[in-house]
Amino acid sequence: MAVKKSSKKVVTKRRASATPARKAPAIQKKYTKTEILNEIAGNTSVSKKEVAAVLEELSVLIERHIKKRAIGEFTLPGLLKIKSVARPARPARKNVPNPFRPGELMDIPRKPATTRVKVLPLKKLKEFAL
Repeated sequence: MAVKKSSKKVVTKRRASATPARKAPAIQKKYTKTEILNEIAGNTSVSKKEVAAVLEELSVLIERHIKKRAIGEFTLPGLLKIKSVARPARPARKNVPNPFRPGELMDIPRKPATTRVKVLPLKKLKEFAL
């Protein structure tokens, strides 16, 4: 039993050190892609070219997850989930009451089936906004 208790203590210490709580000032203007690359490269020991390559590979990875005949979902752990959602076709409707002009009838054209992309924030991202 003593071995299990000590291993749990080690795990908690690792988790605490793995996510350092550093206070970063709020950014007052929207960053461009170049500014984002410079910021990440400046705060890490990675070159700007390598950061650009990582972001490019991330976009390719997301595309491979949500494209046609793929799994349809990609999760960036702790931050966001990207889903592709299939919306069914809607048939045409005739003589529907017009909500903007009471007493008048209107025709609604049909809409084809489409695939939409939804981006859902996860817990950590929601906490950033608080």
